[in-house]
Amino acid sequence: MSHSFQVHSPVDGRLLFERAYADEAAIARALEAAQAAQADWRQRAVAERAALCSALVDHLVGQKQVLAEELTWQMGRPVAQTPGEVGGFEERARYMIGIAGEALADVRPAPKAGFTRFIRREPLGTVLVLSPWNYPYLTAVNAVIPALMAGNVVLLKHAEQTALCAERLAEAARAAGLPEGVFQALHLTHEAVGAMLRAGAVDFVAFTGSVAGGRAVSQAAAASFTGVGLELGGKDPAYVRPDAPFEFTVEHLVDGAFFNVGQSCCAVERIYVHRDLYDRFVEAFVERARAYRLGNPLEPETTLGPMVRTRAADFVREQIAEAVAQGARPLIDEAAFPASVSGTPYLAPQVLVHVDHSMRIMTEETFGPAVGIMPVASDDEAIRLMNDSRYGLTASLWTRDEAVALRLGEQIETGTCFMNRCDYLDPALAWTGVKDSGRGCTLSRLGYEQLTRPRSFHLRRVD
Repeated sequence: MSHSFQVHSPVDGRLLFERAYADEAAIARALEAAQAAQADWRQRAVAERAALCSALVDHLVGQKQVLAEELTWQMGRPVAQTPGEVGGFEERARYMIGIAGEALADVRPAPKAGFTRFIRREPLGTVLVLSPWNYPYLTAVNAVIPALMAGNVVLLKHAEQTALCAERLAEAARAAGLPEGVFQALHLTHEAVGAMLRAGAVDFVAFTGSVAGGRAVSQAAAASFTGVGLELGGKDPAYVRPDAPFEFTVEHLVDGAFFNVGQSCCAVERIYVHRDLYDRFVEAFVERARAYRLGNPLEPETTLGPMVRTRAADFVREQIAEAVAQGARPLIDEAAFPASVSGTPYLAPQVLVHVDHSMRIMTEETFGPAVGIMPVASDDEAIRLMNDSRYGLTASLWTRDEAVALRLGEQIETGTCFMNRCDYLDPALAWTGVKDSGRGCTLSRLGYEQLTRPRSFHLRRVD
């Protein structure tokens, strides 16, 4: 087994950095430091934790431009867009810090003569956060900040491709003055993570990644009854009704499908359009997609960068080719995007019609810049097709009628239902999935529940 790993940039293949994996001794020291720190950290007032966590955020945000360019080199998103991730990190972090006092306050039932009764939310202990490369700061913040605010200590392991992001967060924690051991970043092998979970070395694991990865984490954690929160894959659908605000809908669905070259768990990967709008919608959608500029993500004019690695782009190419062999029709000529070259991570956006649910492009997660569009005859047909999936992270409805959106949304098997919006996390709302898209919940007041345990106090006064 290798004792270190190397990370190459998808931008041009250059070696960015090499890091050593934490060995057994380093892991043991980190766990010991975490456990020692938690005894004091849990006793600190929420306001004191808030001040330290806010300082962490301040330090990170103060480096926005440096972090943005560094992130572009690591995973390929255009440098014109990467600062937005740091901005999103700040939005979510400050929201979760701001509501912590209320979310963690004692729950008191109606008064009962002779008794004092309440429920107190207490920290779990040590929380292991496993974050992916596609939105490394945004996915980490969902668990890291509320875990710290709840009185837990945190170990963070990022995907190797964006391991520098974990180091930057650890630097911010030190600069903010968080006590030693409260927040640590570790570079871990999959085997080391599995061993920690099987041994019950941590009290909770928050994982964001693939369905296969989620299964592996769940199986390892089951050996020790370690708590698990999972945010997994998606095959998120959109339904465009006849009364949709047309130009607005096209603009936002193109962005929802192709931002970050589709490398998002909640990217729009399949679109159902009422047949009254279908031809017009497809024409406008393709025209807007063709306006993207694929190329060097360090150039400010670039709107599509490379995928994270060549094999990820090849997977998307395979799904497209398979669908075409089954009768789908691609509407974008790859030659119109000269930077899209086979054998590289640079891949043109693609729109497919004449698709159906016998094709993987409409049923299995693509995680790339390809989307299938199908006509439907009614709301009922749209809902049936939207639910014909093993995933259920988000779904979007495009209509001017909020009452209809609420009625249809209640029928969709999904964690979040949008109306006239997609591919966005509101920190005031629960971020959760159903079916193979995950278990548990992050963000909002509810996000604090899986990072704490309730303790009931039932005190009887005797005169």
